[in-house]
Amino acid sequence: MNVKQPFERVVTQHGPTVLRVARAVVGSSDADDVWSEAFLAALRAYPELADDANVEAWLVTITHRKAIDHLRARRRRAVPVDEVPERASSAHDPAGRDDDVWAHVKDLPEKQRLVIAYRYLGGLPYAQVAELVGGTAVAARRAASDGIATLRDRLPEKTGETA
Repeated sequence: MNVKQPFERVVTQHGPTVLRVARAVVGSSDADDVWSEAFLAALRAYPELADDANVEAWLVTITHRKAIDHLRARRRRAVPVDEVPERASSAHDPAGRDDDVWAHVKDLPEKQRLVIAYRYLGGLPYAQVAELVGGTAVAARRAASDGIATLRDRLPEKTGETA
């Protein structure tokens, strides 16, 4: 018989994955908001979650939905400004990746970006990724392959040398 772990442990264990997925989908400036919204929704639903459920996949699915909601809300919002503010930069990359990697991930077509986020950052199998982004598992696998190939072409090869 499986017993659910305390929700605090769920946050500690899966928080970094949820943040990486949120960052890949909405960008680093809004990832914290999506992370918070995802865990608030998860906290409300956690008592009803089956004891043997894949918690990480469940959280990635919630994060996906909250990220899409966030993107839709952002598109509806008009923010007039006199000058365009500089982008916020993060001195610490919670995903452990270089900023240039994230810039290239952000530039991928939406489906490739989402598939890479859910598969490689969220750890979901292609069948579940396909349910989230639409299409088949084969199409999701192809989108991931194409996205990774594009990233390999665009990113300079790491030689281990520092400047």
